[in-house]
Amino acid sequence: MTDDTNSVNDRKNDIVVFGAGGRVGRATVAEAVARGLRVTAVVRDPAKYRDLEGDSVTLVRGDVTDPGSVAALAAGHTAVVNASVRLDVPAVDYFTAAAKALLAGLTEAGVGRLVVVGIATTLETAPGVRVMDAPDFPAEYRAFSQGHVDEFDLLTAEAGAELDWLMVVPPLDLDAEAPVTGGYRTAVGTVLDGPGRIAHADLARAIVDEAERPRHSRVQLAVSA
Repeated sequence: MTDDTNSVNDRKNDIVVFGAGGRVGRATVAEAVARGLRVTAVVRDPAKYRDLEGDSVTLVRGDVTDPGSVAALAAGHTAVVNASVRLDVPAVDYFTAAAKALLAGLTEAGVGRLVVVGIATTLETAPGVRVMDAPDFPAEYRAFSQGHVDEFDLLTAEAGAELDWLMVVPPLDLDAEAPVTGGYRTAVGTVLDGPGRIAHADLARAIVDEAERPRHSRVQLAVSA
């Protein structure tokens, strides 16, 4: 395996995962590999994530906020997942930069399916009212939530007909210790009733389902156990 971008296009992989070193990214890579898919796993520093490498996984260095990097890495693939996050960059700046780079890069690469991971605080609890709109919502979390709102709005406004995109949104309790059920429930744009908990493996199942066999388009798809 290699971190040389040029080598990625020597073979046709099925799916690109940006942010492959995080919990959601790792679970997504594992789910894709379990289905027999070939994965390009993108991280900022491949030396820290050599354990991701395998016969079905090409580990590479890349930057989801750089349209050229996105285009080069995505070429020849069927779908792209963005599970990346940066806590050292303002959320609005990061997520909008990533959305712009993905829109430009995937169009250049000719990739027609994008799945991004959102956050539950942007879902509606009533028509026109989001979790983050509550008067007692912690101010320190509002800016991070707004980053995802702006990302969604940008994708909605600027994605052309050639790019079929979706934002998959886990519940607030995204728990590594939650039991794996092998399934999930969904709702479009709204918080799901119930405990609001899901295991990373079940979230990854929803992500790869939508990357591999799209059923929803241009919406926030809430998922929960």
